[in-house]
Amino acid sequence: MIISKVGKSVLSKSVSFNARRLGFLPTLQRQKKSLVKLTKQQSRLYSLDVQKNEKETIIRLLYNIGSKKEAEQYLRQFSSVESQKFAVIKVGGAVISNEIDSLASSLSFLNRVGLYPIVLHGGGPQLNIELAKAGIEPKYKNGIRITDAKTLEIARSIFIQENLKLVEALENLGTRARPITGGVFIADYLGREDYGYVGQITGINKNVVNASIKAGALPILTSLAETPSGQILNVNADVAAGELAKVLEPLKIIFLSEKGGLINEETKKKIDSINIDEEYDHYMAQPWVKHGTRLKLKEIKDLLDHLPRTSSVAITAVEQLPKELFTDSGAGTLIRRGYRLFKFNSLDEMDKNKLQKRLQINPNSDFVSNLSKKSYKVYSDEPYDVLAIVTQEKTNPNAIPFLEKFVATKNSVLNNVIDNVWNIIQKDNPRLLWAIDDHDENKSWHFSRSDGSYTINGKTLFWYGINVEEVSAAIKDFVATLPNTNTAQSSSSGRAFANVSRIALIGARGYTGQNFVSLLNNHPHISLSHVSSRELEGQELSGYSKEKIKYVNLKAEQMKEMQKNGEVDCWVMALPNGVCTPFVQAINEGQVDKSLIIDLSADYRFNSEWTYGLPELSKNRESFRQTKKISNPGCYATGSQLSIAPLLPYISETPTVFGVSGYSGAGTKPSPKNDPKFLENNMIPYSLTDHIHEREISYHLGRTVNFIPHVAPFFQGITLTVNIPLSKSFKSAEIRELYEQKYAGEKLIKVVDDVPLVRDISKKHFVKIGGFGVHSSGKRVIVITTIDNLLKGAATQALQ
Repeated sequence: MIISKVGKSVLSKSVSFNARRLGFLPTLQRQKKSLVKLTKQQSRLYSLDVQKNEKETIIRLLYNIGSKKEAEQYLRQFSSVESQKFAVIKVGGAVISNEIDSLASSLSFLNRVGLYPIVLHGGGPQLNIELAKAGIEPKYKNGIRITDAKTLEIARSIFIQENLKLVEALENLGTRARPITGGVFIADYLGREDYGYVGQITGINKNVVNASIKAGALPILTSLAETPSGQILNVNADVAAGELAKVLEPLKIIFLSEKGGLINEETKKKIDSINIDEEYDHYMAQPWVKHGTRLKLKEIKDLLDHLPRTSSVAITAVEQLPKELFTDSGAGTLIRRGYRLFKFNSLDEMDKNKLQKRLQINPNSDFVSNLSKKSYKVYSDEPYDVLAIVTQEKTNPNAIPFLEKFVATKNSVLNNVIDNVWNIIQKDNPRLLWAIDDHDENKSWHFSRSDGSYTINGKTLFWYGINVEEVSAAIKDFVATLPNTNTAQSSSSGRAFANVSRIALIGARGYTGQNFVSLLNNHPHISLSHVSSRELEGQELSGYSKEKIKYVNLKAEQMKEMQKNGEVDCWVMALPNGVCTPFVQAINEGQVDKSLIIDLSADYRFNSEWTYGLPELSKNRESFRQTKKISNPGCYATGSQLSIAPLLPYISETPTVFGVSGYSGAGTKPSPKNDPKFLENNMIPYSLTDHIHEREISYHLGRTVNFIPHVAPFFQGITLTVNIPLSKSFKSAEIRELYEQKYAGEKLIKVVDDVPLVRDISKKHFVKIGGFGVHSSGKRVIVITTIDNLLKGAATQALQ
């Protein structure tokens, strides 16, 4: 039986929505084919089921943009208000010209989960082109286009044309849309002598918008207005969007622009957020804030002054619209009223009632009494939603400041007031200590702002900007203030680690062993107990100042006895491939209270009984605390996997990794690969196929990867050029966004715009990933990664 016209039409609309971009077109195509034998009634029912499944698929896709919790929270919030109160989205004319497909796709995406954004667009660039053809030079006053009769005639034609273009793009995706080119904005002349046919909005007819939504169609508006007598007037689209938002009071107000945010023209960087009450005068005084930018800020301030203080305006790019709407972090420039921020030098300067309520302390308490004995500053916003007290010893001006109190309401966290106060604290205090209880609901926020932490008995000490010796002293003082100090956890990256203090290093002669010794020498809580090297037996270990240690030549039987006696907390095997198995067996045989074993060779990287030690890609990071056997990844393998992992769902063919290492990667045993003279003005390819790292990368990523290693005349560091074929089309900014999401919060991975240089990674503990060169087809990307082969590629990772 042939599918009915009604069923076919409904199905066509339900599957046409840019499904290929969202990755579920094959599934929907199979569903469509299965309708061929259905009756008309079955077809309708099935089509509704397809639409339901499609909505569920899109919601699941939202979970990949941020977290499932965030997506569900925002979906509930958006669904809880009347449809016209969801969002007003102002679209720049350049976006319609250059990104109409992405725009239509993003708007359809929202509509498919039951949301009805109200879209208002401009047409400035298109209008300028047509005016130039007509020999009319655009003129502006105070950022507003002066509009004569001919300009208005051309503008009206352009706006209608662009409006219908967007409506058609939406309809082609199966999303109903209604062109609304008039009847919404009521206006008077702004000043006919100065501006011509430019309107000042005096009223909004929201019934036109509501009727469109009630009919199930997205309202697509232009910024043309009419006087009560019917004269058409031109209104700046930013102004029109602001006036519309004042009346509708939507949850979200979005300005879409090609730049993806407000750009500081001096630094060329995107501004993440602006608090109007605190920063408006500052920005308006900047020489680069002029014309359209100046008008935009002025109109946004006026808009926010008329809306609840919790309202905000976001300026972002089309492709970032879902992230802006469904994640806490957002993507573009967030502009909100905020509150003015204050610094006080004394509690006497503050509102006593607000202070007491927020701190929940009595003015005569011991805390207040002890506070008077120190130098201190109090930081807060206007309503005291955030309150911070930083103290310093009066007798010791070089003492590290301590954050005695830091309280923040949920409202301050949601509106980023907490971050604004924190930024001021950081400016005033380049180094800082503070402590919180484990039950603090903002605990993760504190971890992300610190350089390190130390947890003991339900309390965590945090710090930033201080050196290793200062950290050690601070921890000692912190522990002394606490009762029952038994078990502690600490980390230089803000995460805790197991209680390990005595390490035996087997094979300390090589470059990796030397770097590991140096790391332990500077670590406040971990020490060496033994170093083993057959060739250096009896010599004193250099580069380690905590105590005098001499090299020993430990045999397997000796290690077995040491293990039985509990002399070692952790064995680190820095031996060549294929050598350490007898030693591991001896340790296993001597197990009483199991010690940790970390093997830096490739011997156990394919053994499921061992934990593969690449934390950033581990599905269960907590497993590192439980395991007793960790296989340290290879240097090339670490950089390669981190380069490829964020794109795994989108890879179409075999990726290729072109790797170049410094000659320290060839070890200390003399060979052409580590001979500086042989390498001078030269680069050597080696192990052209089947390199052990090729197998390692492919094994742990779960897909084949080609790997071609080279050695160059620099000493340490690796640069990787990774070619990744893709199953769908991407822009460079979208690729970078995937990497930023994947490695958010990872302090040893830095995602950058530019191509990272190997000279900048030498002797550094982190990995840099950047470049993100996308082929003109959009379906192939080149990712550049740099890593120090001796540190994050070996010793740092072992310590981590």
